[in-house]
Amino acid sequence: MYSLNKITTVADCDVLLAWAEKEKSDLTFKQLSVERVTTNYSSISVEIDAILQGVVAEIAAVEMVIGVLPDGPTKEDEIKRKTRLEYKRFLLENRKESYGSVALLEKELDLERINKELDETDVFISGVTVHKSTL
Repeated sequence: MYSLNKITTVADCDVLLAWAEKEKSDLTFKQLSVERVTTNYSSISVEIDAILQGVVAEIAAVEMVIGVLPDGPTKEDEIKRKTRLEYKRFLLENRKESYGSVALLEKELDLERINKELDETDVFISGVTVHKSTL
């Protein structure tokens, strides 16, 4: 797969192995970081969904209360409460977009790509090591 036959010295193999090991180290660090972010996105997404469902239910309840209250300060307070809840719903929906299922899937893809890069780096290191032993 790799043009290792073009490498003719042990020193060149050592340079390639040092480079590949550094790449592997960087990828391993990136893998750990993305794993943590993926785990956080997963738990945050579930948490946001639960809170959002509660807020939506509370808005529905407040709307029913507003519908039966006579005009006056209590009704005005409930209308203000509904406005605050709608704003909270808006914020949660925006957070859900940032941490929701789509964002989680993007992070999972990133993680899978890193895993494949790590696998291929290991293949490269093995190939160079075997080639080095033949020189």
